[in-house]
Amino acid sequence: MEPENGTRILGFLLLGLSEEPELQPVMFGLFLSMYLTTVFGNLLIILAICSDSHLHTPMYFFLSNLSFVDICVTSTTVPKTLSNIRTQSKVITYAGCITQMYFFVLFIVLDSLLLTVMAYDQFVAICHPLHYTVIMNPRLCGLQVLASWIMSALNSLIESLMVLSLLFCTDLEIPHFFCELNQIIRSACSDTFLNDMVMYLSAVLLGRGCFTGILYSYFKIVSSIRAISSAQGKYKAFSTCASHLSVVSLFYCMSLGVYLSAAATHNSLSSATASVMYTVVTPMLNPFIYSLRNKDIKGALKQFFRRKK
Repeated sequence: MEPENGTRILGFLLLGLSEEPELQPVMFGLFLSMYLTTVFGNLLIILAICSDSHLHTPMYFFLSNLSFVDICVTSTTVPKTLSNIRTQSKVITYAGCITQMYFFVLFIVLDSLLLTVMAYDQFVAICHPLHYTVIMNPRLCGLQVLASWIMSALNSLIESLMVLSLLFCTDLEIPHFFCELNQIIRSACSDTFLNDMVMYLSAVLLGRGCFTGILYSYFKIVSSIRAISSAQGKYKAFSTCASHLSVVSLFYCMSLGVYLSAAATHNSLSSATASVMYTVVTPMLNPFIYSLRNKDIKGALKQFFRRKK
């Protein structure tokens, strides 16, 4: 098939997770319930932090940003999926697909960067407690979040501009429930060598860079905890970073599962199903992880609802 210029493409077909008609209502219900839970749970975290002055600390400042990004991640993909299931249409416009891809890459990278910044915050809190307020001052916290946004936006912009230069054939089916970067590149008819290089370079610099930073922070944290003499002190120090460690483990285990699934099976449907875990399930579980074991968050939520009553 002769390729067309990418700017003339009218749209793509998102094949989704299943084409079975009897499964569509089930999938619609699952996606809708997970999306509402994600938005409601993360909004509660943000409201609790904003409403309680005792939570205006670096840790909760980063957590509120993470909750906002989790809402954005799911809002980038799930509403279009729900619309396609409800209307029984698989079409997404070319501009809509590129826009969805841009914001998804932006927010998923930002998620990883914020988790790294939070790991550094935990490292300073446990390894340098006496200098914590001096090191983690409001200016540094703001700069860390701003730098994360800038890096994510630039990376996403470069990836999107590279995709805009590709030529696509007339067969524009994407075996996924959203416009995932790798799947769009695979759909192109032109040479994708530069796109692959940029994508893998980004994964190495940002993905592995963030993961290495988190590992180093927790290596130093574990070393500091081991040096604490009392068992109670060790438990208190570990409980401080338990929620963050759980979220990090969930995020990277899910991401690794998607990569291994795609590499092992070469099955697009299997990869799309695995992607649901870190694009929808992980943002949904984060509020539960941070609230169930966190007395400060639970106390702030109780006060918030008490004021409303």
